[in-house]
Amino acid sequence: MPDVQYVYEADFQAEVINASEPVLVDVTAAWCGPCRMIEPIVRELAAEWQGQVKVVKVDADQNPGVLTQYGILSIPTLMFFKGGQLTERITGFVSKEKLKSRILPHLD
Repeated sequence: MPDVQYVYEADFQAEVINASEPVLVDVTAAWCGPCRMIEPIVRELAAEWQGQVKVVKVDADQNPGVLTQYGILSIPTLMFFKGGQLTERITGFVSKEKLKSRILPHLD
């Protein structure tokens, strides 16, 4: 299973906005129970979508500027970017099926 890398405020533009492929961003924190629950799902999707979708994590505590920029008030928050544009946002724990059903329409 591929390792999901962390991105930070300093490289968010380069790694997410300017990425050549669509990007799923998992905004998370070590102390967040629902974040730990969704982590295996995010890792599974990273494996399934390898080569199609870049999957990264943002630590909410270390990157308050990203939270402010995107109006994130609750975690986990998953954001899907395509062509540098935020096309989907999912807040809170959701099942793998629900997550896929929200993201897959943006892959076409």
